[in-house]
Amino acid sequence: MKVHIETERLIIRDLEEYDVQGIFELDSDPEVHEFLGKKPIKTIEEARQVIKFIRTQYKENGIGRWAIIDKETEDFIGWTGLKYEQDLRKEFNYYDLGYRLRKKYWGIGIATETAIESLKYGFERLDLKEIGAAADINHLASNNILKKIGLTFVDRFDYEGVSHNWYKIKKTEWIKNK
Repeated sequence: MKVHIETERLIIRDLEEYDVQGIFELDSDPEVHEFLGKKPIKTIEEARQVIKFIRTQYKENGIGRWAIIDKETEDFIGWTGLKYEQDLRKEFNYYDLGYRLRKKYWGIGIATETAIESLKYGFERLDLKEIGAAADINHLASNNILKKIGLTFVDRFDYEGVSHNWYKIKKTEWIKNK
């Protein structure tokens, strides 16, 4: 198990095969998938495939989403982090900031906390020059988080027929805002 970030209340580490039940609980919830194409998974095998896909990104791109674990309870909260995105924006590839939490952890600052830590990791440890993020235009909470942590709205684009807001932040802007 590789831990990447530790905060006062969270451990942020590689996703492992034994996270399958947590991924299933996360990705089988229709409310979690409300702004993600409304395609929740239905089986544990699909959860295994999600983990396999993310672990392949670690090998191929040196980065991928990480598990968020509650330090006190050791509960699987969801995932966070950066990934090298090659599909969402057809016109360019980029490092994407993202997060997805089980519903019982919504509204208590975990997405914001892990997003801030992920930016820090990307700029300080990976020396990235820019990080992007996208959010369904109707997903108010996610759009608010991205703006709150310093990303700037750039434009709108369609993905699978749904309008999304596109945000980015350069390392120079992040350093200035720290």
